[in-house]
Amino acid sequence: MEPTRPALAVGVLVVAVVVGPWLARVAVRLGRRDDAALPGGARAGVMTAVFAALLAGAVEFTGLRPVTAALAWAAGAAVVLGATDLIGHRLPDRVTYPAYVVCGAALLVDAAAEGTWPALLRAAAAGAVAAGLGALAWLVSPQGLGLGDVKLLGLLGLLLGWFGWGVLMAGVFLGLLTGALVSVLLLVTRRATWQTALPFGPPLLAGAVLALATGAVPPG
Repeated sequence: MEPTRPALAVGVLVVAVVVGPWLARVAVRLGRRDDAALPGGARAGVMTAVFAALLAGAVEFTGLRPVTAALAWAAGAAVVLGATDLIGHRLPDRVTYPAYVVCGAALLVDAAAEGTWPALLRAAAAGAVAAGLGALAWLVSPQGLGLGDVKLLGLLGLLLGWFGWGVLMAGVFLGLLTGALVSVLLLVTRRATWQTALPFGPPLLAGAVLALATGAVPPG
């Protein structure tokens, strides 16, 4: 028997309220490289709300199936990575690598249970292509794109590619566009200069979410 929408909404809210503050604490400690650091109430509240929105979107988008676990884990990882990049300009491997493992395993289980093998193969290829292009960009301009960004691109390629090559291209484009708009805004308001190093992770993550929200259709 499928859970009702109110039951799913309550479940999402409970998970977000329990896990969200922990995600905020992890992000602050990773960003500041301080295992004793604690997030402020406002930061914890915002991160919990963002996680709740992403989790609700994942459940609404795919229902309850194995791929939903991949999107749910990716939602938590995205919240931590985005906040950590904003705080300390870094995308820690200890968050990215487990996300690769969990998301890959969930997509594999979905293929076995739902018959989405073509989507799984496309996801693997898309992840490799995204990471490869990111690595090439890093070699050309290490100051513009860090290795953490390259690994994040591979993860986003895996997830977006599962939904289609068009979704992946849209996600990358929207991420670049978001980053450019934020950079211009910061320059205009004089909160940054041309020499200011800006985190690239949050725009990439925002672009991925926008691509999924506006044009993706779950295979199978």
